[in-house]
Amino acid sequence: MFKVKVPTCVRAARPISHLRISSAMRHCPCTLKIAGNWSYFKGNFSRTSGKYRIFAGKRGVETMRQIINHFTDDDLYKFSMCCAVIDNYPRAQVRYQFVDRNDTVYPDGFADELRRQIEALEGVVITDEEIDFMKRRCTFMPHWFFQYLRGYRFSREWVKVWQEEGRLHVEFEGSWSDTILLEVKVLAMISELFYMMTGQTELLDYERLYQKTREKADRLLAAGCVFSDFGTRRRASFKAEDTAVRALKDSALSCDWAGKFVGTSNVYIAMLHDLQPVGTMAHEFICAIGGMFGPQMANHLAMNAWRNTFRGALGTYLYDSFGWDIFALNFSEDFANLFKGLRIDSGNDYEQLQKIVAKYRSFGIDSRSKQVVFSNALDTDRAIEIQQYARNLCLPSFGIGTHFTNDFEGIEPMNIVIKLVGAKITERWPYYNDTCKLSEDLGKHTGKPEVIARFMQALHMKGHEA
Repeated sequence: MFKVKVPTCVRAARPISHLRISSAMRHCPCTLKIAGNWSYFKGNFSRTSGKYRIFAGKRGVETMRQIINHFTDDDLYKFSMCCAVIDNYPRAQVRYQFVDRNDTVYPDGFADELRRQIEALEGVVITDEEIDFMKRRCTFMPHWFFQYLRGYRFSREWVKVWQEEGRLHVEFEGSWSDTILLEVKVLAMISELFYMMTGQTELLDYERLYQKTREKADRLLAAGCVFSDFGTRRRASFKAEDTAVRALKDSALSCDWAGKFVGTSNVYIAMLHDLQPVGTMAHEFICAIGGMFGPQMANHLAMNAWRNTFRGALGTYLYDSFGWDIFALNFSEDFANLFKGLRIDSGNDYEQLQKIVAKYRSFGIDSRSKQVVFSNALDTDRAIEIQQYARNLCLPSFGIGTHFTNDFEGIEPMNIVIKLVGAKITERWPYYNDTCKLSEDLGKHTGKPEVIARFMQALHMKGHEA
């Protein structure tokens, strides 16, 4: 065992840029023993060392601090879906898989460090402060759900993590109401951990991020845009999202704008800044139902389950899990009146909006009274363009993610997702039913090719022959 003395800045979990290093330790796995004020080491290694682990990357050495430290450092829609799952499908079992759309090669040891980060979640529990905040701000949540959250504990047994030729593989399996709270946290871990282990964190200029985000917010607000932060999953770091939200709030309070900054999807950051947590549901809710009961009526069943739990609250429906056409057949007049609007997350924004307007008009509903949330890879320019087009057709609003929380010079945001790929109605079923996501963008279809083809055929979608 090598003994090294770790400086105060390591114990405070700040990056180290200059350390004297013994060449004998280069590229050697070793156990680090914390003692004293200085360290003498170098190389690509990451090993447990008390509360922190040390990793020497390309540009220096950084501590492997725990990334997720707060239970509600998560998107609101994970909690709302968890509530609806318990209420409607309490015995459902599911499987999730990680997808890196850029086929990234991760550093050696990445899977091991990610596994340790996930294990550390077992010590993360909800606090009274977090519950009190959610009770005040999330009045649509039934109080029994907060009792459930008090007793909730993460388990490493739900997760498998490994690497093959540098590619990262992550799978979750277990009760839907348990595993549903892993996705966003693990994606945020992967994103932040990647920059830490590749030595890119010194490129994270938070002062510049604040300035850029203020400028973006000023433009959006002046253009009349109503928008929220949706950036937890692929943020560069917790500090990046916190900085961006602070800038958005400061901009909103600086003037009497035409537009409005509504809040953030991240419940903990909303609490820090006394903002409204925002969000409703994700694709997984509809995709799991499609796996259990078939895609033809999945939207109908999902809307009915959502109505059963929230009684008209959280009324923005995400419709593109299996494409527009089958949703339109499921979207009857009672649902059109019940839900306050729809969310566009794939396809051509203008074409999708025209389909929505036509559908509302077919029911005699004025589309200008309905909210349409745009959230498909938006930036400031695109949101303003859509605002100008949509403002006389609906009540447009915008969920903007990576553009706020991972906009640093020299940093490439990750293109990663975790998708639900299998479901079964109860634990007694001996097998899972495969499912997939069929968005309005062919490139965003997610699932096994044969499952995608089978679902497309069942829905009479063009291209299923391929």
